Amino acid sequence: MTIDFHRLAPFSRVFGFDRGTPIDRRYIDGFLAQNAADIHGRVLEIKDDAYTRRFGAGRVRSNDVLDIDPTNARATIVDDLASGRRLPSNAFDCVILTQTLQLLYDVRSAIETVHRILTPGGVALVTVPGITQIPREEAASWYWSFTEVAARRLFESSFSGGAVTVRTHGNILAATAFLHGLALHELRDSEIDAVDPDYPVIVTVRAVKSGARP
Repeated sequence: MTIDFHRLAPFSRVFGFDRGTPIDRRYIDGFLAQNAADIHGRVLEIKDDAYTRRFGAGRVRSNDVLDIDPTNARATIVDDLASGRRLPSNAFDCVILTQTLQLLYDVRSAIETVHRILTPGGVALVTVPGITQIPREEAASWYWSFTEVAARRLFESSFSGGAVTVRTHGNILAATAFLHGLALHELRDSEIDAVDPDYPVIVTVRAVKSGARP
């Protein structure tokens, strides 16, 4: 398939959702599938529990959904992750935090909260955008895009004594196609899966809190 990128308007302004599955979902889904064993016990996810149900299988004992929006009927905890006033300490075996930190200005405090609420040995599975469109409807609250080094420093600072693994996903073709809003089916698997760290579409973080599991 030949795609002409010589244009001033993208093919889609909604990440390709109107054409199919967005390209970045392959990296997010692949990361969670690779680390599915971490999704167990008591799990916290943002906005809904779709990933918890999809990848947690029979390992999840209970799950909560966090949202700052009190109108979200799926939320079991209404709170701001940056302050975390209603979030219990040492409570969750896994926190699934996908495509969220870019919407929080006080990102350091949010990561500190994630560390605090995890049980000893608990795991945070995190994805953040690298090269990305900034959607108009979220422009007023979209503060950050992340590099590998930024994600590493942020999480190693908060998860001192634990283990932090950071990886980039993407390449020049995948990044260009993603910015244009092409969908997953419009590129070959090999074109999407090739990794060039100079062009990170998604940065993933697996952060383990220090201490032995109870």
